[in-house]
Amino acid sequence: MLQIMIFAGLMFINMAAGIFTLVLGMLGLKNLISRTPNNRLVNRLKNSAVFFMILSFVSLGFVFYTQFAAGTPAIRDEKGSIIKDSIAEMRRIEINGRKQWISIRGHNKNNPVILFLAGGPGGTQMAAVRHDLKELEKYFVVVNWDQPGSGKSYYAEKVSDITPKTYIEDGYVLTNYLRETFEQQKIFLVGESWGSALGIFLIDRYPNAYHAFVGTGQMVDFKETERIDYQKAMELAKAAKDTDIIRKLEQNGIPPYYGDDVTWKSAVYINYLSAYMSSDTRIHNAGYNTFRDIFSSEYGLIDKMNYIRGIIKTFNHVYQQLYGIDLRKDYVSLKVPVYFFEGRYDINAPLSLVEEYVNTIDAPAKQIVWFEHSGHNPWINESGKFVEELKKLLPR
Repeated sequence: MLQIMIFAGLMFINMAAGIFTLVLGMLGLKNLISRTPNNRLVNRLKNSAVFFMILSFVSLGFVFYTQFAAGTPAIRDEKGSIIKDSIAEMRRIEINGRKQWISIRGHNKNNPVILFLAGGPGGTQMAAVRHDLKELEKYFVVVNWDQPGSGKSYYAEKVSDITPKTYIEDGYVLTNYLRETFEQQKIFLVGESWGSALGIFLIDRYPNAYHAFVGTGQMVDFKETERIDYQKAMELAKAAKDTDIIRKLEQNGIPPYYGDDVTWKSAVYINYLSAYMSSDTRIHNAGYNTFRDIFSSEYGLIDKMNYIRGIIKTFNHVYQQLYGIDLRKDYVSLKVPVYFFEGRYDINAPLSLVEEYVNTIDAPAKQIVWFEHSGHNPWINESGKFVEELKKLLPR
């Protein structure tokens, strides 16, 4: 928060300086300076110009400093000492020619590796997973990946060039990087929301790379999900006599949406459903702690801005490419055990679709694990149980 306040103050001063300079130019004081070099006013203007120039360099330096200083905190014991054999790193690696960031955290770097696939597309959850699944680091090496077009990897690829194939190809290269780095034949895979679909794509295409897959807030059929969500939001809005939301939903029409305003149209019902779940007393620890996460140490000032840009711009471009995907039709024969950790009160990713999907799957093992006090995010709502269920997948 302090970084943002300082940066905002500096930017405000620089903007004021720019306006001030523009006004001087319009008044023709440039000629005045050349004709009256000893004028007291002119000297003040020169000093002001130098001051604002220095301030601009300081502002730019501060931005680069926050990027350079961004990192993930060390893992320490109760006495404050760094735990032996622990790992807590941020790494910038090149994947298929694209520079991307991952965070790696674990009490013991020799533990099994688990790769967490964030939601979105365009979302980053490095900080959220560190805060909410801290206990998981005792049993796994937890790796978070900022996918192209999100957070610290926002510039890895032009947003307009990103496709689902981009994520699949990069996800597999990253998987092999982790297997080689930690000398493990296979890793575990966890995907939430959009990441749950990406996880299915990966285990379907590269089954030999993964011990098991866990999907939470599981997405199944993107187009049908949007229609169900829209109808649910309309139902809730009418019951609450929320005329503003009803008007917006009617104005936007029934999804799917295409074009440049997918994010904003979808946000009407997605945010409404999220707010409803946050107010549901049956759901524990409801909702994201967005301010905590965006101001976490993992992100510099540019990353913080890209945190938002990814959610808006990348989501808008990629999500409409997913409407033709239905896992029930194209991803039913899987060679990796699959588990779905589902919140009983999730109204974002329809549970009926998840149950239908499980019934169609042919896999070495398959199971829905229900979280009775969760909505769309069991890994946040009931993080303790989430960790305990993941531990059950470890080799005995």
